[in-house]
Amino acid sequence: MAATALRLGLVAGEASGDLLGGLLLQGLRQRWPDLQACGIGGQGMQAQGLESWWPLERLSVFGYVDALARLPELLRIRRRLGDRLLRERPAAFVGIDAPDFNCGLEQRLRGAGLKTIHFVCPSIWAWRPERVQMLRRAADHVLCLFPFEPALLHQHGLAATYVGHPLADAIPLEPPRAASRATLGLSDLAEVVALLPGSRRSEIVHIAPRLLAAAALLQRQRPGLRFVLPAAPGLRSLIEPIRAAQAPGVDIQVLDGQAHAALAACDLALLASGTAALEAALFKRPMVIVYHLAALNWWRMRRMALQPWFGLPNILSGRFVVPELIQDAATPEAIADQALAWLDDAPRRAAVAAGFKALHLQLRQNTAQKASDAIAKIVAAA
Repeated sequence: MAATALRLGLVAGEASGDLLGGLLLQGLRQRWPDLQACGIGGQGMQAQGLESWWPLERLSVFGYVDALARLPELLRIRRRLGDRLLRERPAAFVGIDAPDFNCGLEQRLRGAGLKTIHFVCPSIWAWRPERVQMLRRAADHVLCLFPFEPALLHQHGLAATYVGHPLADAIPLEPPRAASRATLGLSDLAEVVALLPGSRRSEIVHIAPRLLAAAALLQRQRPGLRFVLPAAPGLRSLIEPIRAAQAPGVDIQVLDGQAHAALAACDLALLASGTAALEAALFKRPMVIVYHLAALNWWRMRRMALQPWFGLPNILSGRFVVPELIQDAATPEAIADQALAWLDDAPRRAAVAAGFKALHLQLRQNTAQKASDAIAKIVAAA
């Protein structure tokens, strides 16, 4: 009689989690080719065989205001999702980031006897440190992306393993600049700026106007600049009217996805804080990190912040290696000024690229192997 295929439940709450989840599933299939996966995920996870019971976009929120407005729907989805997982009882549940959604779900599943794994330690070292108590109730084990996190969690009685970052495995140490430019139809001699305003609708509303207005200012000063803007799935129709209003006549190549091609091809990235900043660092690209939230969201985040940095490249480096323009500082003029400072300083660009290569090597840990080893032990102990 054939052995029953391993079945895992997984939930990602937004595009960055779907990216991580897709890479994780790809690695898990190397160990378990017949793996069955169910839960919630986007195109990346579904491409690796996930049976998604709700669209990923139903979970994607930006800040407290958006979350409060969507709270009844989110709680309803979480309750129904938990009911179904308890009926089907996978070997383990993996919550991918999205701690405010996943930890409550994990706590319920764990209380009913399912093994729970949280993939991506919440940034308790940056803000909201009280979340470690929520995580301790929710997770049997935490898979950590960054090397300093397991020791921090062990202090609070949490089992944790450093697995590295799957993007560090997926992104080559030497970015394929020429090949990516050929794919995007860009001259090898052109100065190219990538604009990455975020992967959530609310980010587009708050951040895209600033990046696009900055692009218009930059092109006035450097008419030869080329711009590429990779649009996350489903967001191109939201971006185009903002582009028309903020950067009329500016040569901006809007792409359907292809963020990695844009980052490999560009000389500089102007981007929203989040996973895109880490991706830009792994592609060894200088960047200007921009973030803007609703006033209430900003007030709460600023009060709870434990560190002076917002962007992952700066957090992991422990210093401001790239500029951050947050909230009122995120004006088109300031973004354009910082962009020109990068473009005019080749030694500075070379120095930051060397630092990012060292960071890349630190995070490149064969995440798929380490994560599957940890999950195998947890499943075997169930």
